Amino acid sequence: MLVSESRFLRACRHESVDCTPVWFMRQAGRALPEYRSIRGDGSILDAIQKPDLATEITLQPVRRYGVDAAILYSDIMVSAYAVGFGVEITPGVGPVVNDPFSTLDDLQRLRPLEPEEDIPYVLETVRSLTKELAVPLIGFTGAPFTIASYLIEGRPTRSWEKTKAVMKEDPSLWNSLMERLSQHAIATLSAQLSNGANAVQLFDSWIGAIDLAEFDVLVKPHLMNIISELQTRHDSPMIYFGTNTAHLLSSLDVLNADVIGVDWRIPINKAWDRVGRSHGIQGNLDPSLCAESYEAAAQGALDILGQIDNQNGHIFNLGHGVLPDTDPSVLERLVELVHEETRR
Repeated sequence: MLVSESRFLRACRHESVDCTPVWFMRQAGRALPEYRSIRGDGSILDAIQKPDLATEITLQPVRRYGVDAAILYSDIMVSAYAVGFGVEITPGVGPVVNDPFSTLDDLQRLRPLEPEEDIPYVLETVRSLTKELAVPLIGFTGAPFTIASYLIEGRPTRSWEKTKAVMKEDPSLWNSLMERLSQHAIATLSAQLSNGANAVQLFDSWIGAIDLAEFDVLVKPHLMNIISELQTRHDSPMIYFGTNTAHLLSSLDVLNADVIGVDWRIPINKAWDRVGRSHGIQGNLDPSLCAESYEAAAQGALDILGQIDNQNGHIFNLGHGVLPDTDPSVLERLVELVHEETRR
């Protein structure tokens, strides 16, 4: 079967499929012993710059789990790192910025991204994968709000106080930052698609930290611009994923993303009603169930499939990434279960 006619891409396009496609966010990573055996020391930002290594890590879960799509082994902070803003990924902490963004002058440190010059290793990995894969490749990057929160706060946070202060006290500075990060997102995703990726996902991990009014005025216009620009340039599915988004879902309809990914905090049928049934829906098993036992994961998956009732446009996934202590055999069996239960 041609990759373009795969069940994953057909589901993204809301077309009929032989069974529900499955892939897992963070399917390539510490849960796999083969990943731990080759990953080596150093930051993920170092590993990403080795195309042979990044290619192999991307392929590992496809071989083991039999998933219907591969997700590029990369990181949402690659673009900010590549233009020299001073981002590091600290083990056990996450993205750390020693000199956080605070004034308009900092935009000079966050120059526009030139993918062929700044992230050639990512594009080489994409090209390598398209020669190896029999399933679609999903490229990705971070969405502007989530990247902005790391750049402003300087590290992961639970309050987003500095980020919200910029949003409320200096909306002009905020919009300038969002425009620059939108350029990064467009350039990154467009380059991935031009080099062979079959679909892309925009990760907005922390978007649920803001309220609906803030989202509508200070974030959504930038997301609409990214998605619109990519759809103008490419005829490839676009997935938007955020966490804690139950209060925002009804406002995501106008983004015109082909697929909306949702976390586990809201029943998937209610989430689909809120974002509009013209979109595909992706999700939304609680990752902790996979780390608990196969029985817990299987029951959770069956509950989700029961809500969907074999409607076109569903992509089975977790409501966030695979947890590091998950038994890989659980995910192997879960893929088989979803395929078997949804076979048309």
